[in-house]
Amino acid sequence: MHPIHDADLMLLLATTLAAKRKPAQLTEIVAAMDLLHGSVPSDAKLVEAFSRLGAHGLMEEAAGGFTLTAAAQKLMAGQPRRADVAEHIFSLKEKLAAYIPAPESHITIALNAEQVSAAIRAHRVAAQGAGRNLLMPVKSKETDNKRASPGRQPGLGGRKPSR
Repeated sequence: MHPIHDADLMLLLATTLAAKRKPAQLTEIVAAMDLLHGSVPSDAKLVEAFSRLGAHGLMEEAAGGFTLTAAAQKLMAGQPRRADVAEHIFSLKEKLAAYIPAPESHITIALNAEQVSAAIRAHRVAAQGAGRNLLMPVKSKETDNKRASPGRQPGLGGRKPSR
């Protein structure tokens, strides 16, 4: 697959993160990109990346969302487990350079800039709300209180305070 763009790599990583259990919505993919990289590519670059990855058989539309194909999942399966985003991108770039798409025709993903920019705006609005990122779980005070055992103070090594 040549040439390899950074937006393609970020889209693959973000879709892997967002589409773990079900096909990811566009706003979930944008949220995953923001979580991984701290920024989101422009809407034009994302539209091109979706189109390229679909044309090369690495991404597809499914059940109202987007998911990785079996070929893309095979590429992502060999990623280093405990690595930062830069190492993941470098490893993925090497694998994509060696990737040869299957000869069968693939359906391109038809997104327009308005759909992508709407998803980016929705993510930015949600980021300014209660949670920082759509993919980050919101902590509740109930779960924090359940973890603390009664009579023990943090910072004392699990011992009861002396009286």
